[in-house]
Amino acid sequence: MPTPSRGHRSTALDADLPGNYVLELVELAGEWGVKPPELLRGLGVSVRMLADPGTRLPLATCAEIVRRAHTLTGEPGLAFSMGMKMRISMHGFLGFAAMTAATLREALALAERFSRTRTTILRLRTYTEGDRGVLAIEDCSLDGEALEFVVLTLFVGLWQIGNAVTGRSLTGSVELTFPEPLHFKRFVHVVPGRVRFSRPANRLLFASTLLDLPLVAADPVATRLAREQCERELQALGDTGRFVARVRALVAADGERIPALEDAALALHLSERTLKRRLAEHGTTYRAVIDEVRLERAQRLLEDRDLSMERIAERLGYSDVANFTRAYKRWTGTTPAASRVK
Repeated sequence: MPTPSRGHRSTALDADLPGNYVLELVELAGEWGVKPPELLRGLGVSVRMLADPGTRLPLATCAEIVRRAHTLTGEPGLAFSMGMKMRISMHGFLGFAAMTAATLREALALAERFSRTRTTILRLRTYTEGDRGVLAIEDCSLDGEALEFVVLTLFVGLWQIGNAVTGRSLTGSVELTFPEPLHFKRFVHVVPGRVRFSRPANRLLFASTLLDLPLVAADPVATRLAREQCERELQALGDTGRFVARVRALVAADGERIPALEDAALALHLSERTLKRRLAEHGTTYRAVIDEVRLERAQRLLEDRDLSMERIAERLGYSDVANFTRAYKRWTGTTPAASRVK
């Protein structure tokens, strides 16, 4: 039996999630009457951003949205509802590759290899223990409320997806590192079997014979094409291509506060000169990254008709409306007032 790898634990700066996952939570909260602006206010995030396949949100932002969703809906068990709604199409090319794999074993191997193309918050690992198969969550950057939410969502969702891709009703058991939530008994019917809390690891356990189940949509050509795309995405993660995204996540992470260049360089463990040089290698500057974040915040704030131009300018860090208007016109070619009319 292979021992679980300790690997590299993602830092809070590196860890992120695709925007479409967070969009699912925003839409789910809407079923409790919670409007998107209530969840996203002050975070530099909009529904339009979340719908963009290229959007990645930093760990701190994701954790805050989870916290707000629980508070505003009054439903501590949102993770179970989120997991029940999970679709394999949510996972991009990785989901497509897994769906068209020959067997459950191959699908889980693809999930393990390419999970980083979807998130750097955690890592998936598949192995066997005697006659049991194991799907474990390792190197997780989360704790507390966010950990509970993501792990429960993922395990319930993967069980649902497993049922769909095999055409079978799969069973197993779950081990979780956190204590049993008070609300758990209300949702025991949506887990695949026995659940044990306060265990050493977060693991989904099942009969190893299930690994050889054929998948109903198996298609070797489709799997090969999707795998090739996943390989390209994984390769992109290994070079400096994501450096600008990391800087942008840092700039956007602290609500309305924009870190100074020296603070950003310190957080990235770089000198100011190196930070400038690496951004220049990607055809941008720290000022341009800040402008991009401010524009997205401005467009979101302008959607709130209860906010005055003075208040919007203040929240974006401008001393007055005139300075904000000049910046907005430089970004978009029009004035904020004209954008609000549209």
